[in-house]
Amino acid sequence: MRGARALNFLRRTTTLAQHICPAPPLTAVTRLQLGSFLEENPSDLVYTHNRKIDELIKSGNLTSAHDMFDGMSVRDVVTYNLLISGNSRNGFSIRAIELYAEMVSHGLRESASTFPSVLSVCSSDEWFSREGIQVHCRVISLGFGCNMFVRSALVGLYASLRVVDVALKLFDEMPERNLAVCNLLLRCFSETGDFRKLFGVYRRMELEGVGKNGLSYCYMIRGCSNDRLLCEGKQLHSLVVKSGWDVSNIFVANALVDFYSACGDLYGSVKSFNAVPEKDVISWNSIVSVFADYGYVVESVDLFRKMQFWGKRPSIRSFMSFLSFCSRNGEIQSGKQIHCYVLKTGFDVSSFHVQSALIDMYGKCNDIESSVLVYQSLPGLTLECCNSLMTSLMHCGVTKDIREIFGLMMGEGTGIDEVTLSTVLKALSLSVPASSHSCTLVHCCAIKAGYASDVAVSCSLIDAYSKSGQNEVSRKVFDELDSRNVFCWTSIISGYARNGMGRECVEMLREMDRKNLVPDEVTILSVLSGCSHSGLVEEGEVIFDSLESKYGVSPGRKLYACMVDLLGRAGLVEKAEKLLLQAGGDADCVAWSSLLQSCRIHGKEGIGKRAAEVLMDLEPENFAVYIQVSKFYFEIGDFEISRRVREIAASRELMREIGYSSVIVKQ
Repeated sequence: MRGARALNFLRRTTTLAQHICPAPPLTAVTRLQLGSFLEENPSDLVYTHNRKIDELIKSGNLTSAHDMFDGMSVRDVVTYNLLISGNSRNGFSIRAIELYAEMVSHGLRESASTFPSVLSVCSSDEWFSREGIQVHCRVISLGFGCNMFVRSALVGLYASLRVVDVALKLFDEMPERNLAVCNLLLRCFSETGDFRKLFGVYRRMELEGVGKNGLSYCYMIRGCSNDRLLCEGKQLHSLVVKSGWDVSNIFVANALVDFYSACGDLYGSVKSFNAVPEKDVISWNSIVSVFADYGYVVESVDLFRKMQFWGKRPSIRSFMSFLSFCSRNGEIQSGKQIHCYVLKTGFDVSSFHVQSALIDMYGKCNDIESSVLVYQSLPGLTLECCNSLMTSLMHCGVTKDIREIFGLMMGEGTGIDEVTLSTVLKALSLSVPASSHSCTLVHCCAIKAGYASDVAVSCSLIDAYSKSGQNEVSRKVFDELDSRNVFCWTSIISGYARNGMGRECVEMLREMDRKNLVPDEVTILSVLSGCSHSGLVEEGEVIFDSLESKYGVSPGRKLYACMVDLLGRAGLVEKAEKLLLQAGGDADCVAWSSLLQSCRIHGKEGIGKRAAEVLMDLEPENFAVYIQVSKFYFEIGDFEISRRVREIAASRELMREIGYSSVIVKQ
């Protein structure tokens, strides 16, 4: 525009000058000066290019926008802001960060619009967390810390990184809080399951008069779903109905269906589904999944048919729920039918979630060949599918192949997570013998991948090291844990018990008492097992007698069997029999078998005969019981009864399972 005005001005002046005086000859210098005057202003050129880049990005043509950017000789901060934002919205995080680094290296100062785009990239990708903190430093140094939009983006960054204290500090220091930044924190706390902070932000919104939208209620309802807060969720439902969001916002209505399902209120889920005015595909898939999750497969299939009748296409969630039902109940025929439907709809190629669920379903139904076939038909290896195959192999007892898949994953670069590491460590701990060298290698992989402090991985490491006899290393893994829950304590106690270190088991239980940690039944079983192998009768009796009063654990069959083994090993057979008679229905075959074994060792014929009689009544079809009873009578010299017992077993055509043993030859 400015160039056109200049040209018109020149035309007018030159025409007027021709009437006043004759035109002098046009020299080279005159032509050069005129050409320089007619050149377009560089700032106008940049502005024009920026508008064109903006139009290309909005039309989805990011490649052409980059081509125009590359052809520009002069760029300003707006140029870079447009490209950073465009790459961020289209998921090209690395390119966005590279453009920002290039802009700073060229000496261009960021504007208030730069930081929200860059921080959103760092928030969406955990690999750029360090860069996000560096950008925060730039925000402070350039004086943008008080800008509302920049501060909101910083809150979003630290909320996504789960650095909640910093996010809340930035939130509190804001001069005023808007809906967008409040929703960022609501999302963070709904995902982390911190319902106290979730409702704290909600109450603050109420006090400061910040209005809620559908997204706010979705996050609140999701938080109640994750923590099974039925009462609070119902109160939110009332607010949603009063404000009209259950009718005007389909996402809020669908969130209510999922909320009642998570809280175990099937009637509430159905009622919420029926209240949805215009049901979309998410509504239908939600209610189909709810019925499948609760085991009402007939009703779920009926809804599945109705959904398709109304033209709603099934989603991944529906298939996942059906396959999960088949996995839990061993319904392999139903699973195969779902697999056929998956093949027809193309989800076997497009969704790795469905692929993973299919592998898991066949594995849980003990059809490992079909699991492997699904795995081999995949277009490419994914972490989820590899994990599903590993857990399927573990379920079917094929531990050797798990190590091979782990090696393949490391070689192909699919990545590993806590499920991968826990599964391969479990496989190593079950191998004969447990290989300490292999455990060390997997431990190194866990450290490099950043999972060394993960609770599940650490418990698996403790278990694997203790089974290979490396109690010192397992204790070191335990000591390096920042926060230890009951499972961590149970793992280390179980390791000590396995290696006959009863006193260490008792000491660890006392340490749990000092830290106000309540052990569960598995923990107590491990402690009593350690006492049994170490002959700590007094300590074991004290622990067993205080189960209900101190720990709130009611002794069941396993605990009674373990206590009988403890007393029997110490020769206190009379006490063991008395305990079993007190147990009544909780005294099973394992406990009586342990008592009979103790009677054989310590020569208690009377108690042994009573135990043998009870044992044959409990397990009349168990060949191992007849063999044990026959051996007992043979050892006490009653050969006739020993022979009769064997004849009874033979007449009932009971067969003994063939055992095997392995010998490790060290070369």
